[in-house]
Amino acid sequence: MNRKLPQRGQRRPESAGTAAETAGGTGAEPAGDTTAETAGGTGAETADGATNAEPAGGRNARDQRRVVRVLAGAQVLGGIGMGATLSLGALLAADLSGSSSWSGMAATMSTLGAAVLAVPLARLAQRSGRRISLSTGALIAGAGAVLAITAAAVSQFPLLLLALLLLGAGSATNLQARFAATDLASDATRGRDLSLVVWFTTIGAVLGPNLFEPGEALGALLGLPPLSGAFVFSAVAQAAAAAVYAVCLRPDPLLSSLALRGTTPGPVRRRGGLAALRGNPLARYAVLAIACSHAAMVALMSMTPVHLRDHGASLAVVGLTISLHVAGMFAFSPVFGWLADRAGRIAGILVGQALLFGALILAWTGAESGAAVTVSLILLGLGWSAAVVSGSALVAESVTVPDRAAVQGVSDLSMNAAGALGGALAGPLLTALGYSGLGLTVTGLVGVVVVWTGVRALKGRTLTGRAPAGSALEPADAPRAGGS
Repeated sequence: MNRKLPQRGQRRPESAGTAAETAGGTGAEPAGDTTAETAGGTGAETADGATNAEPAGGRNARDQRRVVRVLAGAQVLGGIGMGATLSLGALLAADLSGSSSWSGMAATMSTLGAAVLAVPLARLAQRSGRRISLSTGALIAGAGAVLAITAAAVSQFPLLLLALLLLGAGSATNLQARFAATDLASDATRGRDLSLVVWFTTIGAVLGPNLFEPGEALGALLGLPPLSGAFVFSAVAQAAAAAVYAVCLRPDPLLSSLALRGTTPGPVRRRGGLAALRGNPLARYAVLAIACSHAAMVALMSMTPVHLRDHGASLAVVGLTISLHVAGMFAFSPVFGWLADRAGRIAGILVGQALLFGALILAWTGAESGAAVTVSLILLGLGWSAAVVSGSALVAESVTVPDRAAVQGVSDLSMNAAGALGGALAGPLLTALGYSGLGLTVTGLVGVVVVWTGVRALKGRTLTGRAPAGSALEPADAPRAGGS
């Protein structure tokens, strides 16, 4: 392979992220500190021969279009499976526990399940490919739905908690699916392809909650306990999603991406994702941006229904506000995918922080106005979408393909853990400071991302998150021990 050695002073683009991972994560300058020119574009060649270069050829583009279509269809099914049971979990938890104070455990256990299962599913993808990993995650979620029906039938609250934990695999699967859309994507369309898969979640998120009454009718027909009928829809939808992944996700995008770069799945290291992040400042930045943005969204969103109800809003108003928020999260994701591709990933993250900041300031200043709170929740959803779409694209392209699944698993774990922590702390903050005080406090999470972005800029790293074609990797973002 012909390689161009970087000239003295030549900068390394952020979109290449890691040029190589050296043994033990040290900062030794590897042979991979070069650019590999391919027919499909320019990329970074790693020390072991792997490259982040865009694979060439029309067949790759056709395969990518098929992958995106399959992932989008499965996302609709997975979204229905999750949406059909999301609100029922809290009601069923209150019934089986005998106290409404336990109703919040439904969301907690589901989020915890998504966090706990993110890394094992990522390791499965790293070892066996996306097809096996995604279908396994959907099957686990389907098993959780069946177990929830069983828990309702035998009136066992601990069994319901286990079921909700397993249902969290559905969220982990949906999150991994967005990364699967980037495996064969080119630099020019990675954000768009990822955002399209995210957008199709909207369909399931809207259809799922509307299956509550049909689920109760089906449950009565089947002789199931109250509040458990919709879990039948969830089990069927997750099984169908698993079948779509297993049968239709061919070629496997991750395995194909590895093959195009002349590598094969290697042994899964116990702390592979964390090790890759320790040596990659750009990937760490992207993971933190996603986690902080998600925590900010969950903290304010989770307390908004309580705030509105305490101020006399009807359930219809509360439902409309949350629906508009969800629409902001998913419906405009293709717009932010386009922005990430055109303006750059970090620019997209900063747009997200601006929208989140606007939402939080509006919550602070307009807490007593129902209209202001609604607008705030819409901006909150839009900011989340911009930050997560751009941040996810940056995660995908800032690591080498062999490390991609492991790092993405850590990213999803961090995202869900941050969301769970944000939701857990939001209640005490609401009690102590009120809704306006909560909004002002959460702006600190936005500040963390903005300050880190500024620190990177002061160190001379570009703010675009995109690599100029043909340029060498930026040494400051090369994998090394430590780093900022």
